[in-house]
Amino acid sequence: MQIPLVMTIISPDRTGLVEAVARAVAGHGGNWLESRMCRLGGEFAGILRIEIPAAKKSALLVALQKLQTNGLQIVVRDDAPVSAAAGKQTKLEIVGADRPGIVREITHALARANVNVEEFSSEIVSAPMSGETLFKASARLQLPAGCDLAVLKKDLEKIAADLLVDVSLAEFPQK
Repeated sequence: MQIPLVMTIISPDRTGLVEAVARAVAGHGGNWLESRMCRLGGEFAGILRIEIPAAKKSALLVALQKLQTNGLQIVVRDDAPVSAAAGKQTKLEIVGADRPGIVREITHALARANVNVEEFSSEIVSAPMSGETLFKASARLQLPAGCDLAVLKKDLEKIAADLLVDVSLAEFPQK
């Protein structure tokens, strides 16, 4: 029987980190299902989901423990299946002059509306013409059943005006 696991890894960036984890997973009969990984500053961080034969879980945990040298940290959790949440999938995009508090203010409004942030990425870039420092972010959101997209959009636009950023909120097409 295969069991799903979710792992996070973080380490000072160096060559071979992903390969070492992949080797341990494959060496214990595991299958790498999905992952998100990147270098931020001088650190490398990632989250991944695998399946492994239940009988090999303990041996994999021991092998991963042995990898935790030179600052590498690995956390492994059982991945319990969850039923699909009722509501709408929505995409949020934010662009504007960088300043402290943008993420805090936007996510506070989302939390007030019981919106779940399922995926979030952000970066600081130079504006093409002016070279001004811009904050850019995108998020995949799960709106709860009954959440009024128009009301949420209005709330986010008010915050965006105060922060001097542009926000766009669009519903993902239904599958």
